[in-house]
Amino acid sequence: MTLHCEVSGSGPDLVLLHGWGADVGIWSELVGELSPRFRLHAVDLPGYGASPTCNPYTLGGIAAALAEEMPRPCLVCGWSLGGQVALEWAGAAPKQVARIALIATTPSFVQRDDWPHAVPAAVLNGFSGELTADCAGAMKRFFSLQALGDEQAKRVATRLRHALFTRGTPDAGVLGQGLKILLETDLRERLAAIAQPALVVHGERDTLVPVAAGEYLSNALPKARLVTLRGAAHAPFVANAGTVCALLEDFLKES
Repeated sequence: MTLHCEVSGSGPDLVLLHGWGADVGIWSELVGELSPRFRLHAVDLPGYGASPTCNPYTLGGIAAALAEEMPRPCLVCGWSLGGQVALEWAGAAPKQVARIALIATTPSFVQRDDWPHAVPAAVLNGFSGELTADCAGAMKRFFSLQALGDEQAKRVATRLRHALFTRGTPDAGVLGQGLKILLETDLRERLAAIAQPALVVHGERDTLVPVAAGEYLSNALPKARLVTLRGAAHAPFVANAGTVCALLEDFLKES
């Protein structure tokens, strides 16, 4: 398969991985700021934007598709679901992925008996049921939840929705498969084996992925540090693009 990838800038190769329901358009502000210092590869994950889907549609399948087509070596920045993909890819291809930056990322999106730092599974199951009846409406509601609690909630929600509807919504089937990944993935037992340096960036007001999940992630990864952004929710790079870009540049230039 050939993933759609928008390449710009010059410098070390940096791959940007978007979250569930989004596409490469979500990175426009970061691309503008980081392109003078990095060769950016903004990728549409399988089934999103202009990229074909993959088979099997699993976290491992997505990571394998990226490993086949992205530069060697490379730096990787993932947001939300894209952060889980980055973790999977880093674990599977340690000689390819040099460093990982994880924005609003969690080892498990849903609550489990021993994992309270997440949303109830019923929340994601509810979106799954809505996708067939009203895909666009379900996506609007999801992006509103991502902005919930942010000091700039209105601007963030508007920005997220604009990114969604300017390039078209993904197929409901692909979105459903992505939700299945979010429901089933639990990476906690695998984190200790991911030895690459990692930067964990988390919004203190994130209601989808509570900051406690970011704290857990930074403690469980062998070479990670956490930066918590005040007043930000699930999309801190939208509300605080300049701050996030500065954090990424400082961390990634150490490679």
